[in-house]
Amino acid sequence: MCGRYALFHSYENIAKHFPFHLVIDDEEMDARYNAAPTQELPVITGDGHVKRFRWGLIPFWAKESSIGNKMINARAETLIEKPSFRTAFLKRRCIIPVSGFYEWKAAEKGKQPFFIYPSNEGIFAVAGIWDEWSDPETKNVVHSFSIITTEPNELMQGIHNRMPAILRPEDRELWLSPSADPEELLHALRPYPASDMTAYQVSTAVNSPRNDNKALIENIEAQ
Repeated sequence: MCGRYALFHSYENIAKHFPFHLVIDDEEMDARYNAAPTQELPVITGDGHVKRFRWGLIPFWAKESSIGNKMINARAETLIEKPSFRTAFLKRRCIIPVSGFYEWKAAEKGKQPFFIYPSNEGIFAVAGIWDEWSDPETKNVVHSFSIITTEPNELMQGIHNRMPAILRPEDRELWLSPSADPEELLHALRPYPASDMTAYQVSTAVNSPRNDNKALIENIEAQ
């Protein structure tokens, strides 16, 4: 599961990081050190636009928006099988730019949060899917997304049994291509190399989404 992450790089840095041309549809967003479900966060859609979507997928056929609260993640292994995710996987894929993410490890005194990020990159490209839902009562349109998770690599195995599906640089354009073969897409969701990632313990202050500041990503083991 991936239920919290950080994005403290600017839109300008995001645009420089990805090789394809990006169109920024959104006003610059403040740095986020504790992005949480139901919040509106930047995603990159197949047309190369950077937009803010709600975290927690609401399928187009849903009767109410609350279903999105339970659909913040989609397992790579069952994308084709689950009706909630199948159409979005085949037609509406996106990239979620991430500076790093949090995961919790079971410990004697409760769960210990870790901050995990790429050792050789400033920004992750996390695979996602999105959908468009129209509220049957208000007719308001909501765009929402889900982060795809996959099996853990060697680093993550000691922390949690799932991790975000991080796209390698050579797979990013493939993921957004409307003509991509589903089998190739699924192959791109394999675990990211553990040797290219770093993880360290951080304060339990991250447990509350009300806390959102730079201190959350500080390494408490180094203090």
